[in-house]
Amino acid sequence: MDDELDQTGKRGAARRASEGAMSAPRDVRARRGLLEMMETPEVVLTASGEETLGIADEVIDKINNEFPAEALRCPLNEERRKIANRIAILVRQQALARRLSMSTKTFQTVCAEIERRLLGLGFLDRLLPPARTDLTEIAVYSSGLVQVMRKGEVRWETVEMFLRDAEIWRVLDRILGPQNKVLNEANPSVNARLPSSESNPGGGRVKALHPVIVPPGRNPAVNIRLFEQKPVRPEWILEKGMASAEVMDFLSEEIQGGEKILITGGTRTGKTTLLSALCNYLPEGWRIVKIEEPQEIWIDRPTVQTLEARPAAIGTEVKPYTLADGVDDALRISPDYLIVGEVRDGRAALALFRALMTGHSGSSTFHANTPEEALERLATVMGADAGVGRADAMGMIGSAIDLIVQLGIRGEVRRVVSVTAVRPQAKRIEPLLIPLFRFRPGSAANCPQWEQLFLDGREPREEGLPHGTSGIAGARQTRTDERKNEGAQ
Repeated sequence: MDDELDQTGKRGAARRASEGAMSAPRDVRARRGLLEMMETPEVVLTASGEETLGIADEVIDKINNEFPAEALRCPLNEERRKIANRIAILVRQQALARRLSMSTKTFQTVCAEIERRLLGLGFLDRLLPPARTDLTEIAVYSSGLVQVMRKGEVRWETVEMFLRDAEIWRVLDRILGPQNKVLNEANPSVNARLPSSESNPGGGRVKALHPVIVPPGRNPAVNIRLFEQKPVRPEWILEKGMASAEVMDFLSEEIQGGEKILITGGTRTGKTTLLSALCNYLPEGWRIVKIEEPQEIWIDRPTVQTLEARPAAIGTEVKPYTLADGVDDALRISPDYLIVGEVRDGRAALALFRALMTGHSGSSTFHANTPEEALERLATVMGADAGVGRADAMGMIGSAIDLIVQLGIRGEVRRVVSVTAVRPQAKRIEPLLIPLFRFRPGSAANCPQWEQLFLDGREPREEGLPHGTSGIAGARQTRTDERKNEGAQ
């Protein structure tokens, strides 16, 4: 009997609670129902990862239909709040329609992910500042794999991240659209900028490849090189063991004296980083003009004018603006110092060397593994792209370049491998190469050492290289002898 009374009492309490709920205003009942949907998982099915992705896609489609494209591309603070509120409402509605339950944490995660995909750069926001400030490069494979490279490292590491091709395309559209660029089968390779922002002031460089040229073609292949978040100081070069204080002091004197410097090295050896650091030594008040593709070097002073090369716009009559065009224009705006971010073809090399031969001071970077290879490759590209004969090219290089700073990776660390003076020779085609500093390969990784071989590019030290070593052939023979000596030790 007591059990029956107890059950009757419980049923009466439940009925009164139900009647009280029905007597509440309609909007209160609606909010209460949504809240119960979010916090009472036993009433409905719990949302799985695949189901939350479906909700996100549905909400994104609705937001794209409700708000203009410009508001989504560059939302003001008030517009951003409106969009965020609308996202929250639509997520609740979708969960209710599918009879799915989400915990408060899952609900917030889904809303934040939708905001990233609509108003930010989607999955990239999890790899870019302020989320992460320790990366220099991001790679998305055509298979969907994602890898990153940390600052100061030279090897890639894999990031556990599930990406769908639609999201990668959406992120690319957000990056390429404002730059009037498109990635498709007719234009399967695109270079673009990652725009700078308050949290990522350095921006970055983007390379995107269409699935038709990157098997297995599940999605586009994307590579993003992130630029420094702040100007590179010479102290940073010393802290990382990239060069010694003696080497940096020497380069400081040379660049302040207006010497013309070419920084060479392989991919990811730190060429642009070192050039950015050396620019700190330029005298205050100098008018610096830099030509880049895209803008990458960050010089922290007001007297800098940047010219940025661009390709021809596909399907339009817009002409390309090349690095060579930039050098020609730079000469007409009276620079004290000229910087070309990277010499990539023979026409740019010809324009730069012409400028440096007419009394202008400047610096640039170039892909080469040794100073000798730099001379040969420069002569080759000048011949192939600009029709300059080898003898004329070598003569121009000898007259236009004073120093070659060679970079490389030694013991998994980026190093200045050598500093070499370049001098023209009256009776020989090839310039004279005089090694000034050289990284000592046998030095410990935590205590790198450099040795000075010649003083001021003229007189050899007693323990330096022998007299009579000149030109590419001589430098190659010297390097061969050095390797033999190292092997004998």
